[in-house]
Amino acid sequence: MSAINDNVSEILLDKVADWLMRTSLSDESLETIVRGFCERLAAAGLPLMRVHLSFSMLHPLYDALGFTWWRGRGVEVSGLRHEELALNPDRFLRSPYYYLLSNNLDHVRRRIDPALPSEFPIFDELKEQGATDYIAFMQPLGAVSEHGMVGSWTTDRHGGFSDDVIAALLRLQNHLAIAAKVAVLGKLADNMLTTYLGANAGRRVLSGQVRRGDGETVRAVLVMADMRDSTVLAEKEGRQAYIETLNGFFDAIATPFNRHGGQILSFVGDGFIAVYPCGRHKEPSELASREAFAAVGMARARVAALNADRKRQGREPIGYGVGLHVGNVMFGNVGLRDRLTFSVFGSAVNEVQRLQNLTKKYGHNVVASEAFVNYCGGDWLTLGQERLRGVRQKFTVLYPKDAALTAIAQERADDQTEDGLSEAEHVMLLYRNKIGPPGPRGLIDKMLQ
Repeated sequence: MSAINDNVSEILLDKVADWLMRTSLSDESLETIVRGFCERLAAAGLPLMRVHLSFSMLHPLYDALGFTWWRGRGVEVSGLRHEELALNPDRFLRSPYYYLLSNNLDHVRRRIDPALPSEFPIFDELKEQGATDYIAFMQPLGAVSEHGMVGSWTTDRHGGFSDDVIAALLRLQNHLAIAAKVAVLGKLADNMLTTYLGANAGRRVLSGQVRRGDGETVRAVLVMADMRDSTVLAEKEGRQAYIETLNGFFDAIATPFNRHGGQILSFVGDGFIAVYPCGRHKEPSELASREAFAAVGMARARVAALNADRKRQGREPIGYGVGLHVGNVMFGNVGLRDRLTFSVFGSAVNEVQRLQNLTKKYGHNVVASEAFVNYCGGDWLTLGQERLRGVRQKFTVLYPKDAALTAIAQERADDQTEDGLSEAEHVMLLYRNKIGPPGPRGLIDKMLQ
């Protein structure tokens, strides 16, 4: 690259610092902050080839969120899931960041000479890009040093970083930490609410719908699903094995209902309730019902695959029941004044629960109300009329032909985008610039550079 003047402009550095302070007060995402920060450093004349920043995250699925900026290429984003680090612990133990942590250092600097062996694996890649100097750093974001920001600066300038450039980077590092901490705290709240309440309910709570009784009445397609013989399974498998069975069951059956307009509102014991809000008009009600039915087909195929795998392991198959209905529900807060839950309530919820229980009586995994079938259409057979407990009028109960469920599962077989990921994982994936997650090794590499 061409020669760069190391007389760093204090005026331009002040403008970068001011931008960070303004951004920290404007609710911007970490990606926006990192991207804007790196581009402004480059525009100010700092000879940066690459910047990497990782932030530890309080999240049930992820340990950290990482950003890698390359000059002329923009920012790549990766989330490191808890289990992925265990797949390649040696990579972490040989990283500059582990060296920092294990030696309780704030910074480590290394000149990169292509003629010498690499002290850290990441240097092999950086040598290929022409890097000459590397500085890694650790910046706690609070009193607990395990939670914070780690990062690195890399240049390809002949002779490496000058003292002026190092001083500028150290100065702005503190400003970046403040802006990042504000963004991380905001994201933590969003992550927790999304994970435990769902995306829609989480947004409502964050927007201020937090008082007991806050809510609204909406029309929705309702889905209630439940595992069969869970008590027997729990006794046979033991606590930890049963928890794994339950999570595997939810991964298989619940995932399809958490996309294409569906929202899983809550997991109750070994079952869950999902909704497809649709309004009062015919067309959106038909669309929501068909999406719910398509999700049933996908769930049926996924549970079949799960049970095939369990059979190979010599374990018993998992049974289930699904009820489908359409009706008005109250969506909002109920509970104690200082301990609330956000979910759906009303007679339609009770009705879909009773419908789901009828799968035991009729021996079919999927049953639906006539109201649902009228909107959904398709090939259904009538099981009979039932007077549901607590409901005055009789309900006509129907079930779909196996061929209909198989057909819709095959139709949606190609719909595997981010398959198997939970709602919280999809929130993290909103940060990505690329389609599809990288493999475990590539992901870990990105997070430990």
